[in-house]
This record gives sequence, structure tokens and C-alpha cells, in this order.
Amino acid sequence: MDLMEGSRRSLLPGHLYTSSSAHSLSLDGLLSKAQTSFAPPLSNGTPKPSSFVIPAPSEPGKIQMYSPAFYAACTAGGILSCGLTHMAVTPLDLVKCNMQIDPAKYKSISSGFGVLLKEQGVRGFFRGWVPTLIGYSAQGACKFGFYEFFKKYYSDLAGPEFAVKYKTLIYLAGSASAEVIADVALCPMEAVKVRVQTQPGFARGLSDGLPKFVRSEGALGLYKGLVPLWGRQIPYTMMKFATFETIVEMIYKYSIPRPKSECSNSLQLGVSFGGGYIAGVFCAIVSHPADNLVSFLNNAKGATVGDAVKKLGLWGLFTRGLPLRIVMIGTLTGAQWGIYDAFKVFVGLPTTGGVAPAAPATELAGKAAA
Repeated sequence: MDLMEGSRRSLLPGHLYTSSSAHSLSLDGLLSKAQTSFAPPLSNGTPKPSSFVIPAPSEPGKIQMYSPAFYAACTAGGILSCGLTHMAVTPLDLVKCNMQIDPAKYKSISSGFGVLLKEQGVRGFFRGWVPTLIGYSAQGACKFGFYEFFKKYYSDLAGPEFAVKYKTLIYLAGSASAEVIADVALCPMEAVKVRVQTQPGFARGLSDGLPKFVRSEGALGLYKGLVPLWGRQIPYTMMKFATFETIVEMIYKYSIPRPKSECSNSLQLGVSFGGGYIAGVFCAIVSHPADNLVSFLNNAKGATVGDAVKKLGLWGLFTRGLPLRIVMIGTLTGAQWGIYDAFKVFVGLPTTGGVAPAAPATELAGKAAA
């Protein structure tokens, strides 16, 4: 037995079966040393268990990056950022929709508010707030949650080198993919919202407006505006995310003299709001023609894109209600990024965006050789 045992032991590296007197070379000893060397000590000198959680800028991270909990947190942040902000700007949205549908009656922003106040009172400014809250909460959940997912997914497909080189394309592809899903969630509530807001007497809100809409046009009628909604929201969201990421990167790179990790949370959230506001202006311009189409199609039963172009004209399609929408979308988008990143900081995650990582060494070496 001693001979057989010695033969088996001779096939293994010596340090795996060293006696306890040489524990520093044993497997347990190596693991213990590794844990101690990679874990910072606690205040009492005791080694802290190792962790792969990425920390937030100013406190230890509570959520592991790209884990299910991370995507759940981004989804919750999206619900808060989109649902609350869209509900808050319901009066602006209501005037904007009516200016698009009935320009003869709602000739300007000021006269539009005056007409609404005279005909419907103060309560009329918040007509349709329930479908707005529900619809845009669902949209925000999908928009932000799936954007983070697709951004990581496409970056992994591209690999480290191309993920840095083509980061803007990844932002565009990730946001477009997310918005396709988000609009499916939004479309039914958007249809009811527009009908309630632009047809006085149609319904008081969601509870009676949704059944009445379905009785009138069927369940599929709720998705009549899906294609124009994609036409409005996909370019909007691509601009929203890609422009935001680019602007925030430029702010940290050129305007702030210290690394993002050394900036206070309030400064980082200020950058998020400012970057979001600028991105929102571009979003409004790019998506406005489709926004006019969505309002027109959801207002009239059986209306077509051709009818909208004929009535509004190409110039009207691009410009009607645009100044108000720039103010509304700029404020809205800035507030959304501010709320979203504030929620991320609250749960221990870093804010969105910043200076892009340096190109991998392989790429730099290739350029030097060339």
C-alpha cells in the first residue's frame, strides 16, 4: 500500500500534498494568500472578502455590473425617468397635439393655452395624464433597460478593439433595438392619450377611453399608429442616446479638469441633465415630422399618411408645433437623464457616459507598425 500511495503521490505536483507544517505552499495556503492580497483590509485589519462588484464613483457598489440586478435597476430607473417626466409635461403635450390637429383654432402656444383654459378650465390641462403615465412608464422600462442590454451585447460581439473604435455605431444600434420593443409597449396608451386629448367629449381618461376606443376600432386599432410611432421614436431615441453619450464624453474630456471618478455626484448629475437637454433639442428636430403623423393618424378614424401630408403640407409636417416641441423635449430629455442617473447613483451604480476607454494595445501597436 505504501508503494501504491507513493506512486499516486508522485504523479501530482508536490505542493498539493505538502504537510501542514508547510501550509504556505499548500493549495489552501495559496487560495488564502490570493484572497488576502486582492482584498483591502477592513478598519480592524481583518482581510475583506474579494468582490467583483464595480464601485460607484463615491461609494462601494451595491449591484454587480451587467448582472440581472443591474438590468432591473436600469429598468426601474427608466420607469421613473420617462413616466414622471412625460406626465409632468402633459399640459405642453396637450397644446402641442391640438396645434398639430387643429391649427386654425390653436394658432400659437399662448393662444392654445388660452383656448384650453377658456373651454376646459385648469383641469383640462391634465386631460390624458393616466395613459401618459402608464404608457411612458412602460416605454421607459424597455427603452433604458434594453439599451443597457443591447449596448453590452453589441460591444461583446464587436470585441474590445472595435467596441471602442465604433462606439457611436454601438450606441445607435443599441438604442434602435431597444426602441423597437419600447414602442410596442407604448403604442396602445399613446393611441388612447391622443384621442382623449384632441377630441373633447370623447372620454374623460383611460378608464372610459380605452374601452370606447376598442369598441370603435377594435383591439388592433390600438396599434394603427405603430409604424409612424417607430418612425418618430426610433430616430428620436438613436439621437437621444448617441448624442447624449457623445456630449457627456466631450464635457468630461474638455470642460472638466479632473477625471469623472473624482467629480461629486451633484456635478455628474448636472452633466447628465445638461447633456440630456442638448440631446433633446436634436431629438425634437429629427423626430418632429413623424410626431405630426402620429397625432394626425390617432386623431381621425381611417386617416392615412397621404391624408396627413395633403392637409399639413410638407413644410407644416416639419415645422408645425416645432418650437414648443423643442422646449418640451429638451426639458423632458434633460430631466429624464437626470432622474435616471440619480436613481443609478442611489442604488450604487455609476452615472451614464464619460470618457471612452483607450484603444486596446493591439490596435495601438498595429497603428505604430503601419
